Amino acid sequence: MKLASSLLALALTAAFASVASAQTAASAPTSRADVKAEAKAAAKSGEIKTGEASPVKPAKEPKSAKPRADVKVDAKAAAKSGAVKTGEADENMKATKPAASETTRAAVKSDAKAAEKAGQIPTGDQPAKK
Repeated sequence: MKLASSLLALALTAAFASVASAQTAASAPTSRADVKAEAKAAAKSGEIKTGEASPVKPAKEPKSAKPRADVKVDAKAAAKSGAVKTGEADENMKATKPAASETTRAAVKSDAKAAEKAGQIPTGDQPAKK
């Protein structure tokens, strides 16, 4: 029994010693500047992925050959002709003015005052009277 426990202890000691010596011998200390330079080179070469949704960097859009002034003139012309949609209006929706009221402001105010006196306008938790 004593022999088995001695052999087990010897085996465990040998295993831990080999792991500890492998770590110190294989990984020589590197300076912070070396690590930063390696990371920068890896990022530049594309070895480091950026973000979860885009594993590959998107290609840059080609720049326009037109000068800014020409683009602005074209945009104004397109907006004037109706070729450019603006806002949230859909194609079937036409801009219309609200219907004009046939009653005057004074008449509306007097009707509201009369309804309030008659108790037809609810206030607070009380329901409106009929």
